[in-house]
Amino acid sequence: MKYLVIALVIFGVIAIITVALKFLGLLTGRGKTPSYYEAKGGLLTPAELKFLGVLDQVIGTHYRIMAQVRLADVIKVKKGLDKSTRSSAFNRIKSKHLDFVACDATDLSVKFAIELDDSSHNRPKRKERDAFLEEAMQSAGVPLYRFPVKREYDPQEIYNTFFGQKVEALNG
Repeated sequence: MKYLVIALVIFGVIAIITVALKFLGLLTGRGKTPSYYEAKGGLLTPAELKFLGVLDQVIGTHYRIMAQVRLADVIKVKKGLDKSTRSSAFNRIKSKHLDFVACDATDLSVKFAIELDDSSHNRPKRKERDAFLEEAMQSAGVPLYRFPVKREYDPQEIYNTFFGQKVEALNG
């Protein structure tokens, strides 16, 4: 009888410890960050990567090119708006990204942005997004350049878009 009581006490203690550990999440893994994530891979599509190479060649000596920059890090909502309007305006820019942003190499101030337009830009929703982006960037005073996706890019043509007909930077 004495051994039965000891066995029941030991069993009870083990049961209490097991329940406590489960409650604290130590037995089931709860309490750890769930593994919902995996690496995405490259930041840029093959077309964007190719275009970035040309941008670096053409304007890399003038500006530092940043890729996949959040729109809300380039433009901001004006001060003086009521809370509801401000919140609504911020929500429209917080999840959008620009393909490329050209920054001053010394202080990283934004000089202009670049969008690379593939066939997805022909879809109605994308056209709405593009129109909003054009309007928001113009309103903020940040130039936005658009280039269609191509198999090959003419560096001189891209240079001329930004700087006019100056050819010495590419040829010399």
